[in-house]
Amino acid sequence: MLRESHILLFSIFIAGLCSIIYELLIATTGAYFLGDSITQFSLTIGIYMAFMGVGSYVSRWVPDHSLLSLFICFELALALIGGMSVPILYFAYAFGLPLQLCSIVLTAVIGVLIGLEIPLLSRLMEKHYTLKANLSNVLSIDYFGALLATLLFPFLFLPWLGVFKTSLAFGLMNLSIALVLLWYFIDHFNAARKTILKSTLVVVAGILLVTFFTSHQLNKMWNSQVYEDHVVHSEQTPYQQIVLTRNKDDIRLYLNGGLQFSSIDEYRYHESLIHPAMARLNTPKTVLILGGGDGLAVRELLKYPAIDKIILVDLDPAVAQLAKTNHYLTSLNQDALNNPKVEILHLDGYVYTEQTDLLFDLIIIDLPDPKTISLARLYSKQFYLQLKKRLYPHGIIVTQATSPFFAKQTFWSIHNTLNAAQFSRVAPYHVNVPSFGEWGFVMACHQQCSAPQAKPIDTRFYQQPIEPQLFLFPDDLKGSDEAISTLDNPQVLYYYLQGWKYWN
Repeated sequence: MLRESHILLFSIFIAGLCSIIYELLIATTGAYFLGDSITQFSLTIGIYMAFMGVGSYVSRWVPDHSLLSLFICFELALALIGGMSVPILYFAYAFGLPLQLCSIVLTAVIGVLIGLEIPLLSRLMEKHYTLKANLSNVLSIDYFGALLATLLFPFLFLPWLGVFKTSLAFGLMNLSIALVLLWYFIDHFNAARKTILKSTLVVVAGILLVTFFTSHQLNKMWNSQVYEDHVVHSEQTPYQQIVLTRNKDDIRLYLNGGLQFSSIDEYRYHESLIHPAMARLNTPKTVLILGGGDGLAVRELLKYPAIDKIILVDLDPAVAQLAKTNHYLTSLNQDALNNPKVEILHLDGYVYTEQTDLLFDLIIIDLPDPKTISLARLYSKQFYLQLKKRLYPHGIIVTQATSPFFAKQTFWSIHNTLNAAQFSRVAPYHVNVPSFGEWGFVMACHQQCSAPQAKPIDTRFYQQPIEPQLFLFPDDLKGSDEAISTLDNPQVLYYYLQGWKYWN
């Protein structure tokens, strides 16, 4: 009897461990592909909790005489659906199925199955403990399992396996509940039920194991469906999925499915990001780049011999490592990240600028668009005020500011937020990058802003005589009174999601 209670307690622990992981996996995958992490995690948590309630309510109709066999069946279903949840979402995205709907349905089904677990396990343990001890044991062990899962997910499983394999690994772990219960209680079932349960367990284990060990091939199939060009590099990091493609001379970098640059026209973007500000600085010595792990902005900065130090702060080490070692990228960025003038730090940009005491002549913000709450904080008034403290009096900040055509309110919110940080001059400008369309930047000078000076720099697009065109906005690109973005009220995120909703 003691051994039986220990097996049931083991089942409770594994159930708590797996249940929270499925929730994290679905929300994280949704945020990867759909952006707006607030919506994805809120929807997942809300639907998950509501349908756990449904599962708990439905558990009253599970008859006592079939309690154990039905519980094993539920665990088999949960192992299969939970374990395959991320592969299902990946292929829904690849084949153009409604990803949000798929995410909601998976969350609801998994929620119902998890909601069944605690009431049924509590009933199975009735003969071992009093009601008071039973409830305290079941809930405390389940909650402890959930705590351990929240620690293992970001620090072990996600960096080691990525979301695709983590989903399958926890499906197999969930399957261990059915396996142990079936092994221990095998004599409680008649021959027909034994055969059904054993066969189902073998089938579910086979599906999960085959999918796990063929995940590399499945991801290659997924990449070939999502990306038109040949995939030359693909990896999942704790922060994002990185994909590099090649089509003849066109090298493209994608992060979480979003295009970051095309080698055909990236020079238009990076020259516009760097050279207008550099033309206004006399002898800049130190530059800070936030983002820009591909090394292309650094390539443009290294054209100025006067620069002594470039500090690049990019959270994901995998991007910079790829840009330092992949021959397609080193050829494109001219091996910029291996230059002795460049120091690379893998830190959060907000944390770094808050903690450093260094001052800079130029700060370049080459971050992804503000499509999540974590990115939106790097477009907030508080962040710009923090950056202002890191500038010399003659210093300049330049930020990429998404498209003034596709996301006009976002662009002007960034402009107005920099204005609210009380820089002496804030100047918006834009350029056409064929791969992206009309793209925007905002330059902000700390205490003074010198007139641009012609400098003998080798460029393919930017020339000082075309500057007036970059700073000129036609009526259909002009903004008005878009709200500023703060940490407490990230308006730039709401504008961005609304602006790109139509075009996506």
